[in-house]
Amino acid sequence: MERLHFDIRVTGKVQGVWYRKSAVQEAWQLGITGYAMNLDDGSVRIEAEGTREALDRFVAWCRVGPPRAKIADVQVNEGPLTGFPVFETRY
Repeated sequence: MERLHFDIRVTGKVQGVWYRKSAVQEAWQLGITGYAMNLDDGSVRIEAEGTREALDRFVAWCRVGPPRAKIADVQVNEGPLTGFPVFETRY
């Protein structure tokens, strides 16, 4: 199956609520590689690679997030594959 690359930006109350750690767990379950990283503006940036089906499910999860998150917006852009070996948290 073809692998795609999604560059995802999540805004709202997404820092200090276990968003990145929960994203890692969700990505592992879906077989997605990449990373989640807090940005200085309070948002979370995610680069994710996987099948269309897995990425669509992951984006749907991003729109909800963990219980304490309050999602304002999720922006998704496709880009070139990078070839991430795993999904991890970046600092």
